[in-house]
Amino acid sequence: MSEHLSLGFQIGSLTILGLILLFDLLYVVKRPHEPSMKEAGLWVGFYVTLALVFAGLMFWQAGPDYGKEFIAGWVTEYSLSVDNLFVFIIIMARFSVPRKYQQEVLMFGIIIALILRGIFILIGATVIEHFTWVFYIFGIFLLWTAWHQLKDDGEDEEEGANNGLIARMTRKMPFSDEYDGNKLRTVVDGRKVFTPMVMVFITIGMTDLMFAIDSIPAIFGLTQSAFIVFTANIFALMGLRQLYFLLGGLMDRLIYLKHGLSFILAFIGVKLIFHALSHNELSFINGGQHIEWVPEITTELSLAVILSTIVIATVASLMSKKGRQAAMDARLKADMEKTHQNEG
Repeated sequence: MSEHLSLGFQIGSLTILGLILLFDLLYVVKRPHEPSMKEAGLWVGFYVTLALVFAGLMFWQAGPDYGKEFIAGWVTEYSLSVDNLFVFIIIMARFSVPRKYQQEVLMFGIIIALILRGIFILIGATVIEHFTWVFYIFGIFLLWTAWHQLKDDGEDEEEGANNGLIARMTRKMPFSDEYDGNKLRTVVDGRKVFTPMVMVFITIGMTDLMFAIDSIPAIFGLTQSAFIVFTANIFALMGLRQLYFLLGGLMDRLIYLKHGLSFILAFIGVKLIFHALSHNELSFINGGQHIEWVPEITTELSLAVILSTIVIATVASLMSKKGRQAAMDARLKADMEKTHQNEG
């Protein structure tokens, strides 16, 4: 926690955010439905506005440095969360989750993501406080992740990895062929079995774990305040389920988003390594002395690079013929799957 932020502000902020998430969860459970474009748009606008108001409070409470760190962290995590939506779309399609219950699945994914990221944040903050050399590991890991994401089709690989692991985890569990509303268990021929919803939840949870491992080192490259890291993650995940329905087919057109995110991860990885070098304590590097000539990448520069990269990747995707063709192919595939389900 930052010494520049009062304990009351931190506790109050986390309490209010927790209550908002609880209301969102209860709303989904009480009214499972597919939100309209208007409803989804209003919720996304509300959460984005809330994040900007919170950023203003950070500027007021802790000064411009912490305010800019929050904005940079929130934008980065929000971008990575949108990337997470691509995988959620694949999972929903593969398990043929009824649109009416997709909100519940998304909300479950968000809650699990928050829990996992909270755990990684606590571990990361503790490690950073005692071992500055961990920034070398974080930096190298982000560079590897950026290259891996740029080189391979991350969605297919993650899905394949999940399939093998989940198949081993659930091979002795009896499953029904059909959903029974939003129930996790049902009765088939007098026998209690699990519904496919359980498999969906397990797959979402495993996906969240993979994304948490990637995203936490990225934001620690922008700020070392655990409070900022955690609140940036909360705001990034807020409204994610509504964004899923709002973007719709637009998700299929953002073909260059992964390239943009790869560049952002690589940029933050370099920043982490520079930070580690300037605070070096490893005896086999420069005799254990700090390296003074390493350039400092400021929060302002980081924010400018992150925002410009996202804008360029989005505009390039929307203007690309390949992006329009990808959207058309996705709509055609969705229509064929819907027709097949209706016939079945």
